[in-house]
Amino acid sequence: MTTPRDLLIIAMDTVPNRPVERGDLSLALAGAEMIDLIEAEALVLEGDRIVPGLQPALADPLLEQAASSLERQAPYEAVGDWLWRRGRGLSSAYLAALESEGEVARRRHRWTPFRSGRTALVDSPARSRAADRWASGEPVLAALAAAVGIGDEPAEDSVDAAGEAVVTVLAAVNDAVMELGAVRQRKTIEDAAFDNIWRGD
Repeated sequence: MTTPRDLLIIAMDTVPNRPVERGDLSLALAGAEMIDLIEAEALVLEGDRIVPGLQPALADPLLEQAASSLERQAPYEAVGDWLWRRGRGLSSAYLAALESEGEVARRRHRWTPFRSGRTALVDSPARSRAADRWASGEPVLAALAAAVGIGDEPAEDSVDAAGEAVVTVLAAVNDAVMELGAVRQRKTIEDAAFDNIWRGD
């Protein structure tokens, strides 16, 4: 399993009644992909620029897709820019992958057997591995989850131990999620103001 898959499983398992924002999760999944690619030596960071490294064979198709999407010409892409580009719709892509592999099933209601219901994780080795990783308090997974509102931020020194490149990615994920939150808040305020105009408030 990969960090993005583990993160999605934790997001579905931990807050089933209060799902995280899809946009936030997509950005965090893109960050998780980048961290796995750093570990696989498929990229290195020079400052905040993503420099492609080796092109190892990656078992996960979505991670392979992420590696192939790296810009391979200088001046290369900034971490934040890549998170926004790669993150677009990424939570749906990972959910579809888990569903196609039988890791997720759609609950059907007795009275509407032909209408697909909410997705739910099935008991599987992948779910158990993700739960074990989460229970162990692994700092990188905990930091990614905290960025989307799940659990607490891990201790700073435990995250620092993951290395400068990983810390850079985690900081970029946090910045992107905060930026997206500000955009949502601004839209809510604008929509409320528009409604007030129509009501004459």
